[in-house]
Amino acid sequence: MTILINTLIIVIGLILAIAIIILFPIIKIFHTSSVCRKPPEDHLPELTHNLYRHVAVLSKEIGSRSLKEYENISKAQNYIETFLQGICFPYELQSYVVNGKTYSNVIAALPGSDNPPETIVIGAHYDTILDTPGADDNASAVAVLLEMCRALQNYSPGKTIKLVFFTLEEPPIFDTEKMGSWIFAKDAKKRGEEICFMISLDMLGYYSDKEKGQQFPLSLTNMFYPTTPNFILVVGDTSSRHMVTLTADKIRQACTLNVENLTVPRFFPGIKLSDNLSFWKMGYKALMITDTAFFRNPNYHTTKDTIDTLNFDKMTSLCEGLVAMTKDLSRQ
Repeated sequence: MTILINTLIIVIGLILAIAIIILFPIIKIFHTSSVCRKPPEDHLPELTHNLYRHVAVLSKEIGSRSLKEYENISKAQNYIETFLQGICFPYELQSYVVNGKTYSNVIAALPGSDNPPETIVIGAHYDTILDTPGADDNASAVAVLLEMCRALQNYSPGKTIKLVFFTLEEPPIFDTEKMGSWIFAKDAKKRGEEICFMISLDMLGYYSDKEKGQQFPLSLTNMFYPTTPNFILVVGDTSSRHMVTLTADKIRQACTLNVENLTVPRFFPGIKLSDNLSFWKMGYKALMITDTAFFRNPNYHTTKDTIDTLNFDKMTSLCEGLVAMTKDLSRQ
């Protein structure tokens, strides 16, 4: 009995130690001050102003877009559809029912010419946590994806490109079969669609020049990556190593934003907390592009996740890089 008790104490101690190692960097970030920025000046590129307008509509005019705020999540879906209609970009809805209400993924596709056909999926979720404006999480990525649609609308790719606005990613739906990305990935698997890889865009707008404003789940990681949160991260699991490196390289070649890449096992904290998880579960290669969320942004999942904390200059550069990346990867 004594041996059993001692073993139990050791196990509990190890679990607590691991939890402290993982949570300590996050706690540090939540105790830092947030950046605050002014709206883009008139002389800045049109793309910058377009990104700002998208985030303003989603986070300010519509506001919180959660499972319990059906009217608002419907308004967000309608905004996406209206934009695509305005630029004459064909799209379709993938609808399903949760708690008696209909939710939809919005799928804008550019058919490829390759034979046999392959598909690249680039997606961003448009819902939020309850009672949060969700400017960085995830209006920033929705805005970038909308402008990618505009830039790519007349492009003729080799591989089929699907730009997907996912519904219902956030808790309490996260990691369930009711996630929009789960519905999409499961249907693609059932139809035998050859998705060569998926890219999840999740939180793309928070940047700072504050030294030690960037944390990672393991302190050792900070020895190899910047401690100033002025970069974008391309991250994936070990099976996606090649695509992580290639994607990061393509973005670097086309934008001025600092780009880092990280390939780690799936148990590494944080890398499963987006729509790429659904594609992994279906056996597809997938990666995430992110500003690293709660490892730098103290406003994560709070009412302070507002438009005035985002850097639209860097979002502009990233959007340009993502468009170039998409074109390059669709031809390979």
